[in-house]
Amino acid sequence: MINIYLVRHGQTYLNKYDRIQGIANAPLTVKGVADAVDAGKRLSSIKFDHAYSSDMPRAFDTGKYVLQQNPSTLEEPIKDKAFREENFGYFEGNDSEAAWHQIGGPQGLNSYAKMIDKLGMGGTADLIAKCDPYGDAENNEDLKARFIPGLRKAIEKANDGENILIAAHGTIIRWAVDQFADDSIDVSEPIQNGSVSKLVANDDGSNIRVEYYNNTSENV
Repeated sequence: MINIYLVRHGQTYLNKYDRIQGIANAPLTVKGVADAVDAGKRLSSIKFDHAYSSDMPRAFDTGKYVLQQNPSTLEEPIKDKAFREENFGYFEGNDSEAAWHQIGGPQGLNSYAKMIDKLGMGGTADLIAKCDPYGDAENNEDLKARFIPGLRKAIEKANDGENILIAAHGTIIRWAVDQFADDSIDVSEPIQNGSVSKLVANDDGSNIRVEYYNNTSENV
């Protein structure tokens, strides 16, 4: 089996101000650096054989901080657009609470958690894309078309028993977990900066399951 550790990047300034951040990028705050270092320390007993990140600086930087705490000889993750955050189109940079109310409110879903609980991650992406007047936001099929091939490529390059680090983003991690999780995992639960979510896959990637989601404890 192959172990895949999905780490959400540390806090950024847009996270701090509770603004939507997809393809927009803000640097890590001081707390964000600490989030990444802490994730690295919690994962330090797991030697990474492969490391990837989104091509967004906040995820790439987080991946480097994690690897600095790791016994692996890897110094930085390989950037891959497959692991980039969801593009929220017109809503990029908007106040989160106001945007979710604008998108979901007409359906009685005036928070991101309520949208996810009702529609799932894929349905929520579809609703956001439908509400984007510019048509730039990614829908569920867009996410699937870029993330799943990237994940399978990473799995195919690994050998049985190896560990993969993927430093990525909150929404794309929640979306990925939602693809493979059973009903015991609730992705409407907010995902924390620096948290770890774990997937386990067989060698060819034909069977992928979620071992845990949004772990911020020492037991990873």
